[in-house]
Amino acid sequence: MLRAASFIFLSMAASRIFGGFRHGLYLFVWAAMLYLPLRGMAQVYATEGQPLEVQQNGQAAQPKDLFSEDSLLRFTLVVNYQRLLKDRGDERQYHTATLSYVENSGTVVTLPLRVMVRGNRRRDATVCRFPPLMLNLIRKKMPAGTIFEGQNKLKLVTHCVGEEYVLREYLVYKVYNLLSEESYRVRLCQVTYQDSIGRRKEEVRYAFLIEDDKAMAKRTKLKLIPGKRIIGMEHLNQLAMARLALFQYMIGNTDWSVPYRHNIDLLAPDSLSVPTPVPFDFDYAGIVGTPYAAPPPELGIKSVKERLYRAYSFPENVHREVVNTFNAHRTPIYAVYRQCESLSKSGLRKTLGYLDEFYSIINNPRKFEREIVKVGERNEKAYVTVRGLK
Repeated sequence: MLRAASFIFLSMAASRIFGGFRHGLYLFVWAAMLYLPLRGMAQVYATEGQPLEVQQNGQAAQPKDLFSEDSLLRFTLVVNYQRLLKDRGDERQYHTATLSYVENSGTVVTLPLRVMVRGNRRRDATVCRFPPLMLNLIRKKMPAGTIFEGQNKLKLVTHCVGEEYVLREYLVYKVYNLLSEESYRVRLCQVTYQDSIGRRKEEVRYAFLIEDDKAMAKRTKLKLIPGKRIIGMEHLNQLAMARLALFQYMIGNTDWSVPYRHNIDLLAPDSLSVPTPVPFDFDYAGIVGTPYAAPPPELGIKSVKERLYRAYSFPENVHREVVNTFNAHRTPIYAVYRQCESLSKSGLRKTLGYLDEFYSIINNPRKFEREIVKVGERNEKAYVTVRGLK
């Protein structure tokens, strides 16, 4: 009772000091959030820490599909790389290839497929020495029981300008998996790139596979909204939109747009339901820090590491619930990075520091009001649209 009375007194005093009912209300709410314990944190962390392969009747359970576990997937991709890597234009084509991996039993599985260079900026040879790829698996020639069974087209994010950035972007996807079921699953890989004609030196690099959009929609029991339908942020599920916006702010990403469907997919049960946004492609995020990433000049920030809120404002109860979600997941979010042994020590240190800055903002009433609420209100009045998306 004494603590509660002290809390109420301090909140009312803060309201008078900073003036105005609106500021007082936000300070009261945020003080309450900081005062209350972060329930569920330990439970969430324990759930995420459990192994994905469980023992049943003395035998290891088999993974349901390619993305059902987090173990490193090693495979060899054989193709004519001289032809493939030169074929980066708008009229690029698929190239015949083979993919092989070794099962736990020691059996070597070889799959025929076709491979094509993909991406927008990363397709540029001046940006990426080794661009991302699209793997088009041939289902009719797929042996039963392989880990790729049921897969068709898969995006492969490659090392581009360095493996460290592959790991950082992969971990961003894993963080959003913690926050939302409506998200793209990923699988970390170690790929041996082997030239089919022997003219290119073999190299082994980290990469990661991204769940197919149709598979993601099916898994979540939702449907993809066609990109030709222009839908604004205000017409989406507001809790999901607020969560996505704060997530993009957390990772320092401004390279997205809902109405222009730029690095955003929309899901809904049907055409009449309110859609839920799903983000992807995070190579321009400050938390990833690729050397080629630069913010659009229209936004008025000098670096992608400089955070800028790009959504509208939301009702106070929505803001409160979203911040509670991020606070409840703080420990498992940090664990995603701490448990990645391949991430460099300097990369880990910088990332955790970057996350610390985010949490210092959302848990400070005045900072949250200034950086999120006020910016959201300004965006509602005059939203800055990046040139090229129009």
